[in-house]
Amino acid sequence: MLNNLQQQPADALLALIKLHNSDPRADKIDLGVGVYRTGDGETPVFGAIKAAEKKLVETQDSKAYLGPEGDMGFVEALMPYVFGKANPTQDGRIEGMQTPGGTGSLRLAIAMAKRAGVTRLIVGKPSWPNHNQICADLDLEVFEFGHANADGKTDMDAVRGAIAQAQPGDAILLHGCCHNPTGIDYSNAEWDEIVGLIAGKGILPIIDLAYQGLGNGMEEDAYGLRRVIASVPEAIVCYSCDKNFGLYRDRVGALYVLAAEKDGLPKIMSNAHALARANWSQPPDHGGAAVRLILEDEALTKQWLAELDEMRDRMRLMREKLAAAGKTGGVDLTPIGGQNGLFSIIPFTPEQVQAMRDKHGIYFAGSGRINVAGLTQGNIDKFIAAVADVTA
Repeated sequence: MLNNLQQQPADALLALIKLHNSDPRADKIDLGVGVYRTGDGETPVFGAIKAAEKKLVETQDSKAYLGPEGDMGFVEALMPYVFGKANPTQDGRIEGMQTPGGTGSLRLAIAMAKRAGVTRLIVGKPSWPNHNQICADLDLEVFEFGHANADGKTDMDAVRGAIAQAQPGDAILLHGCCHNPTGIDYSNAEWDEIVGLIAGKGILPIIDLAYQGLGNGMEEDAYGLRRVIASVPEAIVCYSCDKNFGLYRDRVGALYVLAAEKDGLPKIMSNAHALARANWSQPPDHGGAAVRLILEDEALTKQWLAELDEMRDRMRLMREKLAAAGKTGGVDLTPIGGQNGLFSIIPFTPEQVQAMRDKHGIYFAGSGRINVAGLTQGNIDKFIAAVADVTA
């Protein structure tokens, strides 16, 4: 029977990694893999995580099962950073659970939304490819709208049009900050408008917050999510610690649900737990426990936030240098300076993407998405010169 399965296309990013690794040139540049890199090109373990892991080894006295909800100490410790310190539970209307990374949270959120009666997910285009893949696997219809204009700004007309066409049973997925793959975020004023439109339509918002702290700051990056939470009766939040704690391979995420009434939360979370049980039984514990230990310790929290500030500042510097190059060959790099997070899209043609690889040893996705954190003081001039060469 297994011979009935159809061959699936290779993952484009994994193929890109292999191409880069096999390139013998010493000055090759990897702008494809979506991880943070230092000015030396390394993806380090946070010092705060190292300290928390040491403490965990010394104090953890059991590896017994925790249940499908995972480490609730981790889930609760994270809430003030997500929803605000003043009222993180929104008067008891928010409850959460741990998930295997942001992907696990999204899978669970979309499956739960479908079980609740959602028949279509409204998604901005372009988006992280896995959003559509999860919907396809769950047989949930996707309705796409244009997220950004060619000038590097949000396409609010497309957003308004998509929400105006929303129907009963629709949900809308929004990136909380540091949009993947464009880096183009909604302004606070645009979030205010979007929230009003969503509330007026009564559709279910699903917020993907995978990069908090990598845009403009922990508080600033939560603005849109908090405006949504304050303005609608129900919402789902998908959170990832993989980036802002550097825990990529440990798969650390959380799912939070805002219920119309706090009395409805037990029923809602029972469905979330049942779906998690059927998918992964329970999430891996180590990374979540390390995050919990950081957030429970004032000194470790301060160290983590300082390390996060350093990451954000380095990426901002790379963006400023790209923007300062302005019109480079046939493309304008200026808008990149106003974008956020790891990613931006440069409008290369497929032939230009290939030329960047073949002529200059610079690797990134075929869509033109670059990982800004792959640029350093030592290679950014080469990158700008290569852009000018292939797009002239």
